[in-house]
Amino acid sequence: MKYIFEITMKVRDYECDLQGIVNNANYQHYIEHTRHEFLSSLGISFSNLHDEGVDPVVARLNMAFKTPLRSGDEFVSKLYIKKEGIKYVFYQDIFRLPDMKPVIKATVDTVCIINGRLGDSELFNKIFEPYLTE
Repeated sequence: MKYIFEITMKVRDYECDLQGIVNNANYQHYIEHTRHEFLSSLGISFSNLHDEGVDPVVARLNMAFKTPLRSGDEFVSKLYIKKEGIKYVFYQDIFRLPDMKPVIKATVDTVCIINGRLGDSELFNKIFEPYLTE
């Protein structure tokens, strides 16, 4: 896989449930944070986008859980991206460190609402072009 961005994070105690593993909902936070940091690394601000009438939103999310994380575990969250019509599909994988054991595999379909209407974002087309995988 051709990952184009990655970020390392650490599980915090309050993200775990009574079983001592990360609650499933927190993985959505991890992958969202990864996408936001990717955009930030490209100079994209969600606040500025919204002010310009461009709102990227999640249209569909699919996560397959492989290995649970526990409090204090460090992990790396990686992504790559493809374009399908007007949507961008983020392929996001999390691996436990240091053994790189797969934790989750996720796909996130995103679309843009431009001035209140679903549309193709010229800004994202331009910015993402060098990162798109076939």
